[in-house]
This record gives sequence, structure tokens and C-alpha cells, in this order.
Amino acid sequence: MALLITEKCINCDMCDPECPNEAITFGAEIYEIDPDKCTECVGHYEKPTCQSVCPITNCIIIDPEHKESNDELLEKFVKLQGLV
Repeated sequence: MALLITEKCINCDMCDPECPNEAITFGAEIYEIDPDKCTECVGHYEKPTCQSVCPITNCIIIDPEHKESNDELLEKFVKLQGLV
């Protein structure tokens, strides 16, 4: 399950530097998360750091269009890190 930044985003720039996979970029109006790079911090941290540092409640949520199991997220982490 990749994460999704909602329209509640105030562009505070707290999440972007915290992402270990560089999945967060500034989009047309708000920050966006690339679902191909987002592992919900699996392999790096216990919970998603972007959610931890975001000052807006429920601004960063699970993306309903990109559901993945923890095993799939870990597999994506391994591939992104070049550990295959």
C-alpha cells in the first residue's frame, strides 16, 4: 500500500526530505508520492516518516488504488535498494 498525500497538504516541505526512497516530489499544486517508490518506509523504519512529521492530521493516507501487502512492500524495498 503506497501512501497518498491529500488536498489537505499545505506544502510545508516536512515530508519530502524525510522520505528514504525519494518517493515524494512537489507536484502541480501539492506534494505527491510516487507509488512505485513508496514502501511505507518498510525496510527503513517502523512507520512511515512522512506521516510522522506531517503537521496536518490525515493528510497522508493509504492510497486505495495501490494496495500492497507487507511482503510486497519489503520486496519493493529490496529492489529499490539494489539488494536483489
